[in-house]
Amino acid sequence: MPEAPSGAATLLERPAAGVPDLDDERRRFAELQAQLPDVFRRVFPDPLAAQTVVVVPSLSLDGEELRKLVGAPFYEERLLCLLMLLRQPHTHVVYVTSQPVAPTIIDYYLHLLPGVPVGHARRRLTLLSCHDASPAPLTEKILARPRLVERIRAAVADPLAAHLTCFNATPLERTLAVRLGLPLYACDPALNHHGTKSGSREVFRRAGVALPAGYEHLRDAGDVADALAALKRHDPALRRAVVKLEEGFSGEGNAVFSYDGAPTGAALARWVRDELPTRIRCEAAGERWERYAEKFARMGGIVEAFMDGEEARSPSVQCRIDPLGAVQIVSTHDQIMGGPSGQIFVGCAFPAVAACGPELHEAARQVADVLRADGVLGRFGLDFVSVRRGDWWEHRAIEINLRKGGTTHPYLMLQFLTDGAYDCDTGLYRTAAGQPCYYEATDNLRHPAYVGLTPDDLIDIAVDNRLHFDAASQQGVVFHLIGALSEHGKLGALCIAPSRERARRLHAETVAVLGRETARAEPRHGGPACPEATSGSSAELVSARAG
Repeated sequence: MPEAPSGAATLLERPAAGVPDLDDERRRFAELQAQLPDVFRRVFPDPLAAQTVVVVPSLSLDGEELRKLVGAPFYEERLLCLLMLLRQPHTHVVYVTSQPVAPTIIDYYLHLLPGVPVGHARRRLTLLSCHDASPAPLTEKILARPRLVERIRAAVADPLAAHLTCFNATPLERTLAVRLGLPLYACDPALNHHGTKSGSREVFRRAGVALPAGYEHLRDAGDVADALAALKRHDPALRRAVVKLEEGFSGEGNAVFSYDGAPTGAALARWVRDELPTRIRCEAAGERWERYAEKFARMGGIVEAFMDGEEARSPSVQCRIDPLGAVQIVSTHDQIMGGPSGQIFVGCAFPAVAACGPELHEAARQVADVLRADGVLGRFGLDFVSVRRGDWWEHRAIEINLRKGGTTHPYLMLQFLTDGAYDCDTGLYRTAAGQPCYYEATDNLRHPAYVGLTPDDLIDIAVDNRLHFDAASQQGVVFHLIGALSEHGKLGALCIAPSRERARRLHAETVAVLGRETARAEPRHGGPACPEATSGSSAELVSARAG
């Protein structure tokens, strides 16, 4: 197989626009990052310490892949969970977005703050906006507005007690950190190769963690065909293989190839090349091989064996390497997958089933030790495929996400609301009072009937139907992605309960309530009035979990 992808530079590699001296920027960035350990020692353990957290929730990802994500501009709202930091009475949060966030949404989050008057919290919150709805990454928009950069700087009282946090770190975020004079609590963009599909496989091998058979650093359709044929020759019983774009995310950059009817021997390679354009099935809706092959030639990617089994799960382990080099296993989730072949992330259940916990924890620690030795910092996720083999589970590591992901904001919100912690020994989460907590969460609660609902409408529905988080019982529903609701009929929901089954029922109840409430109005855009089995509904999530 070829050793390195070719094609145009990607967001992982290219310097931010307008950078006069990249070497000087890297030097200054390294100096800022050297401040983080001291900030972490002085500020992070003390809830009464004065600090400023600058939140730039930019999805600095491949633009073409990002366009597959419905309501992508509103995903900047997912990190509004960090407004919960305002529960600390001397913490100031600066939150920057492309477009202003509706006041109703801000009020919704601030009213969730335990033990802090809303007015007190609001005085310590600075909301800034680019007033720019273009598809460019938020960080790029900020860098193009020097006056906005200065307003962010002015909102930071003490740069030595402040840091910048983001969704994912690229050269854009490095440039912003340097211009703000703030350390970035995230992985150095120079290490982002570790989070590509090929880089992940390399790290897994170095860590001694099992991964699916496959090939990385593929460059084009010819390499894909060669790799598919080689996989089948290596394992004649293999039924399917997965093709993945190097920088795809949420499974939207995946495609599945079936070997049904494949010949053996010398005829196999030609058969794969001939069948590839018509046999491969892309996970993203509307994606076709011709366009996918063009992206692959530009981005590169991998091919690996599809893990088949009677019962399969997609667990994810969230880890953190702090500025002092300590590794923490933060959480485990069962990812709930949708799409034609169960490759697209639509939600998650927390915690992952206990049977998988110990082996996943150990594999995660092995990978984290390799990443720590290479200088990786911050939160990251490790995705696995787990298949039941009789009375044991076979686990294969498939991906490292060096960024915040779909399991990050639900877990952060749970921690902020309940003051609890995940116990690696038991695989359970307990509140400060010792109560177990479970949740089911999704970013993909979506239906045409929801289009036109405003944030105020959603809050009314939640209050009228008691769909809100109750601090006394420490259970209930927290909504997010609320800004996407009116335009796209899409929102997120975090359903917290003291048992796994109750969390599932709460999610189903949430979907049912939204269905009843929207059924009272005339159907919008010709869609059915009551959502029952559409993308992100409880019916699809249950089906995805079972499959």
